[in-house]
Amino acid sequence: MRPRLTVTYVLTIATTAALVASCQSKPTPTGPDRSALSTMERVALGANACWFKSADPAFAAYKLAPELNSFSGRPRILVVHKGSPESRPLLVVQAEGNPSKLDAFGPMMDSPTGPRIVHDVTRWASGGKACS
Repeated sequence: MRPRLTVTYVLTIATTAALVASCQSKPTPTGPDRSALSTMERVALGANACWFKSADPAFAAYKLAPELNSFSGRPRILVVHKGSPESRPLLVVQAEGNPSKLDAFGPMMDSPTGPRIVHDVTRWASGGKACS
């Protein structure tokens, strides 16, 4: 005679199978990729859209020069004078590592626009897309 499976026994097997399956699945990421390149891609897109394509008066005299393909492991964006893009950058924003560490420096950081740059870059690096 064959043993009968009770409802409790079947539920126990189903629950155990579900637990084993959940342990084997990979966790899904909860936020944006935090690598240096991904972080700087987000920052470059935000800066381009919010500072330059929007014709923001604070950035009207400048041009964005992204340098995301970096062999040094530090992708960056530069803000340069519109008329002389070969001149020394007025702003450098770069990231390094995973999770990325951001750094921003240059004369624009000491200008009245400096606090706004920090706020915007931090927001974009975290995955936000809004302009200030």
